Amino acid sequence: MNTNPFPRMHVSLYVSDISKTVNFYKEFFGAEPIKVKSNYAKFVLDKPSLIISFVENKERVQQNFGHLGFQVETLEDLNIKLWEAKKKNIVAKEEVGTNCCYAKQDKFWVNDPDGVQWEVYYFHADAEFNDPRYESKEVSACCTPNEKTKKNLSELTA
Repeated sequence: MNTNPFPRMHVSLYVSDISKTVNFYKEFFGAEPIKVKSNYAKFVLDKPSLIISFVENKERVQQNFGHLGFQVETLEDLNIKLWEAKKKNIVAKEEVGTNCCYAKQDKFWVNDPDGVQWEVYYFHADAEFNDPRYESKEVSACCTPNEKTKKNLSELTA
């Protein structure tokens, strides 16, 4: 008997351009939205169980709330997702063997058209060490590839 009081998570984000957002998330999720209006779109994913909607409102866009992410179950799953994202030219940053959030992880990042950061990661093990750059207030810290990194990654995938 499933007693999960929250069987599906819902997230709603403000976006500046609904068309660019829909195109990006169709590529990233590998799924079509279930609803699209002139200023609204909604995706429903089964695995993970997520409802995510986007409301076009340029004045309310906020990209610096932190980040969103997906944990995969195996390194093979991560490599498949990374390969798919590279084919779509949406990878912003890759990290291997990093200690982030007191955990050893391999991961990659994508940024949507408004700069919302998505992490796709594989969890190896808990760690006692947390890379200090992840606590930094600098723009080049965790989850935010700097312009040089973005340029280098775009050159590699071109």
